[in-house]
Amino acid sequence: MQRRTSRGFSHVETWVFDLDNTLYPHHLNLWQQVDERIRAYIADFLKISHDEAFRMQKDYYRRYGTTLRGLMIEHGLDPDAYLEFVHRIDHSPLEPNPALGAALEKLPGRKLILTNGTRRHAEAVMRRLNIHEQFEDVFDIVAAALEPKPALNTYRRFLSRHAVEPGRAAMFEDLARNLEVPHALGMTTVLVVPDGEREVVREDWELEGREAGHIDHVTANLVDFIERLTAELRL
Repeated sequence: MQRRTSRGFSHVETWVFDLDNTLYPHHLNLWQQVDERIRAYIADFLKISHDEAFRMQKDYYRRYGTTLRGLMIEHGLDPDAYLEFVHRIDHSPLEPNPALGAALEKLPGRKLILTNGTRRHAEAVMRRLNIHEQFEDVFDIVAAALEPKPALNTYRRFLSRHAVEPGRAAMFEDLARNLEVPHALGMTTVLVVPDGEREVVREDWELEGREAGHIDHVTANLVDFIERLTAELRL
């Protein structure tokens, strides 16, 4: 489980999880629905073609952390209408995951979600997976004052809101760039990567970074990783 001189977990009291493509498998491509609705919203909002909307969407996502942030800064977008529209998706591809629920239940300490999505979306995902009872709370994009990960201010707001000591916390996330600040703050970091045998819809840069110095651990199987981690903590 150890990589290089990676940080361990014996000191961890708070477990922080990203939501999309972290708590459920990448290959379900649930976020692709959101992706398509973002593109449709941009095309209608700016009266441009879907091809132009696609280029703008991906450019803003990479530069600003979320397309929403880019649209707010560059075009004065009203975030409420946007968030309500883009997260109105079909969550039925998600099924209950009793193995994940059992693994999370055995983790000693608090469990929190830190997501660039909305609380409503997070709660829908957790209930479909039947893991909602395992988490104390959700810190969403609204709680972050609409400033997404990987912004330092977002992590500071999160840590302050939930009284989390970063040196006693671990974070699980599917984007390597979103773990750089948590690692710098003292958190143990875990990068959740796609199962190599499954087809996923991701941009190349989203799959990079697993060898970066701020990544302590990498796993393609979250349940297995947590189960092995819990077993080690009990030794």
